[in-house]
Amino acid sequence: MNSLKPLQAFLEAQQDNPIEAIGSYISEHIEQNWEKVLTDNREKLLRAYNEGGDMAYGTYLNLLFLPVHRQFKEMGIRPAPKFPGDFDISREWGSEEGTDQQRWMWSTVFSPEEEPLGTIVTIVFHDHTQFRVPRQPRILAVHETGKEDVVAVLSLKSPDFREALEFTAEYEQYLRSLQE
Repeated sequence: MNSLKPLQAFLEAQQDNPIEAIGSYISEHIEQNWEKVLTDNREKLLRAYNEGGDMAYGTYLNLLFLPVHRQFKEMGIRPAPKFPGDFDISREWGSEEGTDQQRWMWSTVFSPEEEPLGTIVTIVFHDHTQFRVPRQPRILAVHETGKEDVVAVLSLKSPDFREALEFTAEYEQYLRSLQE
């Protein structure tokens, strides 16, 4: 992985806004490593896609976020759930062909004292027709921490997010359509 200054340096630079500092840290990490993780793990990710379909994107994100989780653990900072977030409440939309999708997931970040600092939203771009990450994942840092508050602020940021269903609701709708 490319070198990245420690999380501590980001937090010291923005002491009065730790969630923004954390968002900047993760964004810089992603910018430096998103393509390298794809390249270095290409065979593993293609195999995962061929065996499990879209679950391969979860494998990719786990590999991408591993160094971030290590830094957080060293500092006593805890994301809940682990990055990139809870798939069940995530939202996805994109092209009808399924070749240019984006999924928004999020995690609340807690200080070493277990106080909520804010929420990190991960936006992952992907393709349902083949394993492909067409663009660098993006990070949004928001101050809201409760699910309803996060949904409200993200709905203001993106009309597509506002219109998309949570994964569990989308999946239930899909299952009902198979029975009709």
